[in-house]
Formats: sequence, structure tokens, C-alpha cells
Amino acid sequence: MTENFPFPLAYLITFTCYGTWLHGDARGSADRVHRIPGTPYLPPDPVRQAKAVGVMQGDPYALNPAKRCCVLRFLHETCAARGWRLLAAHVRETHVHVVVAAAETPERVMTSLKAYASRGLNEAGFDAPGRKRWTRHGSTRYLWHETAVEQAVAYVVNQQGEAMAVYDARGV
Repeated sequence: MTENFPFPLAYLITFTCYGTWLHGDARGSADRVHRIPGTPYLPPDPVRQAKAVGVMQGDPYALNPAKRCCVLRFLHETCAARGWRLLAAHVRETHVHVVVAAAETPERVMTSLKAYASRGLNEAGFDAPGRKRWTRHGSTRYLWHETAVEQAVAYVVNQQGEAMAVYDARGV
């Protein structure tokens, strides 16, 4: 951690389950070049998607209701163990959204959340320990102002379609 790094109020972190949103997908996708917030996704590309499927090292991973509850529990435990404040979380079938306040880089937060969630799924016996569950990285948005935090929490809690495994610190 760099001492002069100005930490925002919180981060909006999103990561997807392995193989559920590949480059070339009809929904569009982001890569290392096309990931600036507010810019459009890459357009659908069936050839690129087929190549991505061809290099997968296992089947796509999805979170059923029991796995979603397990992941949500371990998001809480991770934040408690690290001294972070979990503001909102929504564990979906194919991805996870988290709003968290932490004096760490968002990459470190995301890595820890994925690792603890995987450990929880292993301990619960859902999958083999070596199972690929998460994509390599994810989306990390810096939330510098209270309004941005409020909008991110509303997005995570209320704008994801049918509620799945959801946590909202405002209701606690």
C-alpha cells in the first residue's frame, strides 16, 4: 500500500463467474483497451467469442441459490476480518456486485473477496478446491463522493433484476 494513495469513500467492485461473459459476447464486453468507465463495450464478435470458449480450462461456473448465500456470507466475513465496511452486495447467478469502504486498493479488495468466497465454497463442499470460479479480474469503480456511493448502493441493491442474495447496510 502506498502511503500517499488517496483512498475514495468506497469502491463499486464487480466480478463475474468463470466463462459466463466472454469477449465477443452478444451483450458486448470490455478488455484492457476498452474498459474506461462511460465508454462503450466492444461490439459482439462471434469469432472472438468462439476463440474464448476454445481456450477455457473448464466449464462455465454459475452460482445456484445455496452457493450465492455462501458467497454472501463470506463477503461479510472477509470485510469483518480485514476491517472493511461492506455497504452493499448482490450475489447473482453469474456475477457479484459489492460496494465496500476500504483503505486498500480495489484490486486487493477484489482478490481477497474472491479468495475468501472460494474458500467458503470449498469448505461447504460445493466444488473441488481447484475449480475455476471467477474471471481473472473484474470492474473497479472509485466512489469519491457520498452521492456516488448512494447511487452505487442503489444500483447494486435495486437495479439488478430479481433480488438474489442481497445485503444492504442501510437496512441494518
